[in-house]
Amino acid sequence: MDELLSVAEMHRADEMTIAAGVPGAALMEAAGAAVVRAVCERWAPHPTAVLCGPGNNGGDGFVVARLLLEAGWPVRLALLGTRSALTGDAAVAAERWPGPIEAADPYILKGNPLVIDALFGAGLSRPLEGVAKSIVEAMAGRTVVAIDVPSGLHGDSGRVLGVAPQAALTVTFFRCKPGHVLLPGRELCGEVVVGDIGIPERVLDGIVPQTAVNGPELWRHLFPWPALDGHKYARGHAMVLGGGRMTGAARLASVAALRAGAGLVTLACPPEVFTVYAAGSPSVIVEPVADDSEFAQLLSDSRRNAVLLGPGGGRSAQTRARVLAALEARKACVLDADALTSFAEAPEDLFDRLNRRCVLTPHEGEFARLFGASVGMDSDKLSRTRAAASRSGAVVLLKGADTVIAAPDGRAVINVNAPPELATAGSGDVLAGIVLGLMAQGMEAFEAACAAVWLHGEAGHAVGPGLISEDLSGALPGVLRALKG
Repeated sequence: MDELLSVAEMHRADEMTIAAGVPGAALMEAAGAAVVRAVCERWAPHPTAVLCGPGNNGGDGFVVARLLLEAGWPVRLALLGTRSALTGDAAVAAERWPGPIEAADPYILKGNPLVIDALFGAGLSRPLEGVAKSIVEAMAGRTVVAIDVPSGLHGDSGRVLGVAPQAALTVTFFRCKPGHVLLPGRELCGEVVVGDIGIPERVLDGIVPQTAVNGPELWRHLFPWPALDGHKYARGHAMVLGGGRMTGAARLASVAALRAGAGLVTLACPPEVFTVYAAGSPSVIVEPVADDSEFAQLLSDSRRNAVLLGPGGGRSAQTRARVLAALEARKACVLDADALTSFAEAPEDLFDRLNRRCVLTPHEGEFARLFGASVGMDSDKLSRTRAAASRSGAVVLLKGADTVIAAPDGRAVINVNAPPELATAGSGDVLAGIVLGLMAQGMEAFEAACAAVWLHGEAGHAVGPGLISEDLSGALPGVLRALKG
């Protein structure tokens, strides 16, 4: 599993390794060697400026400079601060550097050398200023190799603390951090290489990471492949509530639920637009629903075990009532779009009835309207999504190029396979339909949400440029075939 470690968890991994008998200086040597290997695999020897900071990140830089020099690279090294102020393993690494130490200043970048950014690591907590800021700004347009993270990037949030360089390559160690995959960090890191520096895998048993990069290794073993002796009702009967105006949303979701494997899908809609919905996919059952009592009658069929509400539904008291009816009926629920924003004025009315069999799929605007300042809207995306899952008691899928899925128990994943072509009308409706289809087949809410987001991203890649939302469901069979192997 591609676990992600927070800055604090990575410090614990270092401490546990050192406590087990591996000297910190040995870890620093291994880190520097990992950076040098990555650099030498990508570039031939040419002028290189190594910029070292006052902490252990700078110590890694001293090791990199020495090893590059020994390999025949022309190297200049500059230090932010004084050599006498270095302590611990960084001081040891500085003692082993045989060359001159220049004062950190933008002038060292004159001549456009390869830049090794060893100024600050992932633990930086305040914006860069003064000389450090000037040096980072001077890196613009140059080829930068960052050690751990580009200086100025927060390792937990992926946010820029004032300024950070654009790296061509980032070399980190043992495991990535959330900041490597959350935006804008993911873009600023460029190519990311994870170096093995001798930290044993068993340290994870003491850390128990709660965050990972989304991928099949997390949920493949739970995927609901059809059984040879199965039948359509064994594969679940999903229901989608359609609206009276934006009829495309529910139709997209219904077909996606079928493509994701649901045995049957019923689309409930206002009678006045029945013909519009009925003219859609012949695989979808369309039921006219005139009022709340008729909707309740559909819910009373125990075979209809999962419900999607919100796409194209309209923000109204009726939408609220039908969401609450589906929850009262103890169905597995996917709540999207208007099913969320209809509770913006009274979110506790929704939260009091949600459970772990529910998935909320907001984009940032819907998330802000439903959760507001109660989850710290100024905090990073991972923290906000975790807080929202904890507050609501449901799985929260906060959409975007770096979609985050969080469960009420603290587990979270960050998705990284979404292509930019998915930023198109109706894409979210397809995603909600995939989640629904997997939950109808009995997949647990968190794993269903994770699988759906990954499948959605892979389908986007399969279609590529020119993608419109109708294409995504058609691409799913190929993605599923490859997943099944």
